Amino acid sequence: MLFNSYIFIFLFLPITLLGFHLIGSLGKYRAALAWLVGASLFFYGWWNFAYLGLILGSMLFNYSVGVALNSRPRKTVLTLGVAANLGLLGYFKYANFFIDNFNTLVSNNLVLDTIILPLAISFFTFQQIAYLVDAYRGETREYRFLHYALFVTFFPQLIAGPIVHHKQMLPQFSSSSMYRLKANNLAVGITIFTLGLFKKVVLADSVAVYATPIFGAAESGIELTFFEAWGGALAYTLQLYFDFSGYSDMAIGLAKMFGVKLPLNFNSPYKSTNIIDFWRRWHITLSTFLRDYLYIPLGGGRKGSVRRLTNLMITMLLGGLWHGAGWTFVLWGGLHGLYLIVNHRFKAAFSGRKRSRFSSLAAWALTMFAVIVAWVPFRAESIDGAGRILKAMFGLNGIALPEAVFVKFATAIPSLEEGGIITSGMFKNGVFVSPITGALWIFILSFIALALPNVPQFMSRTLPIVSSDMKTLAPTKIMWQESRITAVLLAVMFIWSVGQLSSVSPFLYFNF
Repeated sequence: MLFNSYIFIFLFLPITLLGFHLIGSLGKYRAALAWLVGASLFFYGWWNFAYLGLILGSMLFNYSVGVALNSRPRKTVLTLGVAANLGLLGYFKYANFFIDNFNTLVSNNLVLDTIILPLAISFFTFQQIAYLVDAYRGETREYRFLHYALFVTFFPQLIAGPIVHHKQMLPQFSSSSMYRLKANNLAVGITIFTLGLFKKVVLADSVAVYATPIFGAAESGIELTFFEAWGGALAYTLQLYFDFSGYSDMAIGLAKMFGVKLPLNFNSPYKSTNIIDFWRRWHITLSTFLRDYLYIPLGGGRKGSVRRLTNLMITMLLGGLWHGAGWTFVLWGGLHGLYLIVNHRFKAAFSGRKRSRFSSLAAWALTMFAVIVAWVPFRAESIDGAGRILKAMFGLNGIALPEAVFVKFATAIPSLEEGGIITSGMFKNGVFVSPITGALWIFILSFIALALPNVPQFMSRTLPIVSSDMKTLAPTKIMWQESRITAVLLAVMFIWSVGQLSSVSPFLYFNF
């Protein structure tokens, strides 16, 4: 069941919301929580009923380990608990990958039946690992299985995050105000959900048609032109941005309808002027998890600069592998590890120097160039496919210009071709459909991502996220106001989005 589907919007959500608040209004808080846990499990089981046993077994195991750690924190218990979680994740997500690579390395022919990746296993596994570590540290306690079950399964954040901490959620479940339906919560929640739905259905899915054919052509061996490759890379850069941003907004909006605040997970990352800042803005809860539960335990920056940079690279390589069992994801993680190392070294060398407006713009352009280049292996299905696109992007296939240009300079064609200028056209392969329309989409979406406030900023007066994250939002003059004009605009966006639901597409982060 997708957030961007008729059955979710018009059946599952209203039934679940009304049932929860109706039961809660009668003072039956435990029954209301049980209703929400049951609805969340139904939501998860809709994808594949067979995997309900997996998430239930995972919850029971981790809850039991957490109780044991609360009573007597032992490193052995924690180690076994974390190892069991990683073992489960490793089997379902990486077993086929390692067997295939082992066979290639030693020319063997071991066979393992294809394992279907259970939905959201990466997210609920990391969330529960964080809970176990926090329980070992004495930072959280939970003796009520119902609360713990809702912490893991709460459907707005179950499939693609944010990765929430136990201490962020449980105090909210214990507050009686959560169970009363409030008009303000409903209005704010519907507003944020609608904005996220519009981002996904109208913006992300519309620009996707300019990215998919380019990456498909690269996988089939077609030699792309410079402008085809850049058009596809830019289209995917914006598709991923609005797809993930849209999901993050919809999750916040859905949670708000139930009186729950989720942590900020996406904060205009394409406005970053360096890679360090990018990772403070992109998939914030995953970045925080990798920092707190991997980078710092490895030693962080406490054991010298060489060890610090090594830990950074290890963290990013594993972060890349977390996204998928493939060398393309390892390459993506490695690129960002290299970017971070260069960024930290540069920062140390030039600390204290003030930036001019021009240098800030140049830093932003360099950061975006690096991010776009790295998105190519992230999206590509193979290293070869990524290589073909990057080769074209760096001009190694030559620079193709419009045929009309050469009508006026026919005598210069031989000299131009010797210099790497191709006379057969900017989009000679025909895989970048409707170039003018595609360029217009790229321009419009770039303007929205770079010039307008993000949804949490726009809605910041309503405090839609956990309070500790509010201070990370930059102030903005464009703020949400209750008015008839706002209501009309939201209604138009909702109707427009719903009209696009006949061609439902999953969120990109559902693959991870």
